[in-house]
Amino acid sequence: MLLYCLRRLAIGMLMLIALSLMVFVLLRFAPGDPIDAYINPNAPLSQTEMEMLRARLGLDQPLPVQYLGWLWAAANGDLGFSIQRAGVRVLPLIGERIGPTLLLMLTGLALAIVVGIAAGIISAVKRNSAIDLGLGVLAFVGISSPAFLTALLGLYFFAVQLRWAPSGGMLTPGAPFSWGDLLSHLILPAALLSIGYAALIMRYMRSSMLEVLNQDYVRTARAKGVREFWVVTKHALRNALLPVITLIGSTIGVAIGGAIFIESVFDWPGMGLLMVNAVETRDYPVIMGGTLVIGAGVIVVNLLTDLTYAAIDPRIQVA
Repeated sequence: MLLYCLRRLAIGMLMLIALSLMVFVLLRFAPGDPIDAYINPNAPLSQTEMEMLRARLGLDQPLPVQYLGWLWAAANGDLGFSIQRAGVRVLPLIGERIGPTLLLMLTGLALAIVVGIAAGIISAVKRNSAIDLGLGVLAFVGISSPAFLTALLGLYFFAVQLRWAPSGGMLTPGAPFSWGDLLSHLILPAALLSIGYAALIMRYMRSSMLEVLNQDYVRTARAKGVREFWVVTKHALRNALLPVITLIGSTIGVAIGGAIFIESVFDWPGMGLLMVNAVETRDYPVIMGGTLVIGAGVIVVNLLTDLTYAAIDPRIQVA
């Protein structure tokens, strides 16, 4: 087990290096000059001052030297300084935004897992019924709806028209902190984030449950007079969850993309909003550092998913 984890982490490090290199190259070949982000349009610099600034930032060096310098600093825990926030280091800035993003993502994924698994079980048990058809239609709509459209429609109907929830932010400005206030701001964006993933989990759960319910050991349990509730929850559910666990782990990266749209629409102070603002302002150190942290999170989650898969099914050995 330990060797497996170390091997996976080593592969993950190589993937992070490849990801950071790809982002570095794309940023350098994007239209415009990186130095433009440091220049105040109201106080233009002379050519000499621009060359001095370029030399101070190391932008006059060859691209391989620039990347290797950044990579060495990142390996030592230094992700540089934000361009737009002068004097603010990137790593503490990212650390401030991770908490809100994790809160939003974990709440949304928890809602998606609970609703998706429950709906999948009901749909499989009530196969070809009106309930199964209705849940299938809802799942199709949820899977087909892009995150930005869901966020905008949810904001318009539930926050603007019905006023059931605040229209943005994480807390009410000027109000003392309270868990009720935080929950009122969290529930709408988390619910909207969970829609697509709940629909996807529901479809996978239904398909897996139908396959398991046709197995011989399930029919044997029924023949012995075991109540249907225990047949489903005790005998069938555990095996039916295996592909769903893999799906949940593989959609973490997609969930981060969905969180970016949700955070942008609801002005949620997380990593998604930070990355969007960094792209708009060409804050290259924040983009590089944020990409590295997000990539590391996805790799760790995938490793935990594999370990959970093995813990649920003893037949699977990780080595």
